[in-house]
Amino acid sequence: MSSVIDRVETFLVAPRWLFVRIETSDGIVGWGEATCEGRSETVRAAVEQLAEVILGGDPERIEDHWAVMTKGSFYRGGPILGSAVSGIDQALWDIKGKRYAAPVHQLLGGAVRDRVRVYGWVGGDEPNEVRDHIGEQVAAGLTAVKMNASGRMSPLGTVAEIDGVVARVAAAREVLGDHGDVAVDFHGRFSLANSRRVAPLLEPYRPLFLEEPVTPENSHLIGQFVRSTTTPVSTGERLYCRQEFLPVLQAGVAVVQPDLSHAGGITEVRKIAALAETFDAALAPHCPLGPLALASSLQVAFATTNHLIQEQSIGIHYNQGADVLDYLVDTKPLQFVDGHIERLTGPGLGIEIDEAAVRKAAEVGHAWRGPVWRQPDGAFAEW
Repeated sequence: MSSVIDRVETFLVAPRWLFVRIETSDGIVGWGEATCEGRSETVRAAVEQLAEVILGGDPERIEDHWAVMTKGSFYRGGPILGSAVSGIDQALWDIKGKRYAAPVHQLLGGAVRDRVRVYGWVGGDEPNEVRDHIGEQVAAGLTAVKMNASGRMSPLGTVAEIDGVVARVAAAREVLGDHGDVAVDFHGRFSLANSRRVAPLLEPYRPLFLEEPVTPENSHLIGQFVRSTTTPVSTGERLYCRQEFLPVLQAGVAVVQPDLSHAGGITEVRKIAALAETFDAALAPHCPLGPLALASSLQVAFATTNHLIQEQSIGIHYNQGADVLDYLVDTKPLQFVDGHIERLTGPGLGIEIDEAAVRKAAEVGHAWRGPVWRQPDGAFAEW
């Protein structure tokens, strides 16, 4: 073993991200992203604990490290451990690519495409001014967007709430025309009954997919929703392993959306994609996060035949204090070209992190939290 894992560091940086830096004894540095929105400080502690397992180990034994990190404790799984493993896994792949002077997708079997189609967010958490926001995304070169179907939603939607959903999607279709795509995110805010009621009303506007029509703990209900609409159904940003994706695939979802910073990193998402392929389902990773999560997602996309489209968060409403490109030495690899990002050719994850900028930002850190919503009567409402 010519080189060992010598150092593991974490950096909480604005707006809401957690970066992981791993250095080997021969000086190769790899970066990953272990962001868990609203829980990154907890994930940071998990990364530090997992570092005990990998320090002194061979950085090239990624699969073995992944197995020990995910299964080496009697209690396992979930978003905290999954995010910690993800950041470490990405960094190890980054190191391996740099050692062999190759982008990660080459190590995964080689490129199956030359560019990856991407989409951007519009409208914010409580969608408004959708028409103007879509116009801005189109002007930036994108051909697809995603929007929340609604803000807070009553357990059984009012006429005004339901009509508002339809009107916003209709406005999106009008701006995008026949050649652009809009994905509609229910964000787990709808009850199953609400989702089933709304879905047929959206079919004339031909959404690319309808996302997370039920909360992840109610995945056993998603088959009822799939059968209620002809629109493709997606889910998965809050599912963390193949075993959790199997029942929703069996229920008929058309698109799976694991997050490279939550679902075990590059190693596990590749396996989720392979599982999805056996159900004729596509991969569209969740990624409203930072540059390392995006680069990791793209590396998988370039090597995965059933990849559909990639979420990215350049300019998203959450990015207060820093944006996706702010921690990069060179922003060109993540520039849009005709609604796509061209194949990354640099070693490892294919981007170069500005370490000085990261260390400076980490001196301030962040304590980002998601909002807590209430219904008009004071009851909790899903965000």
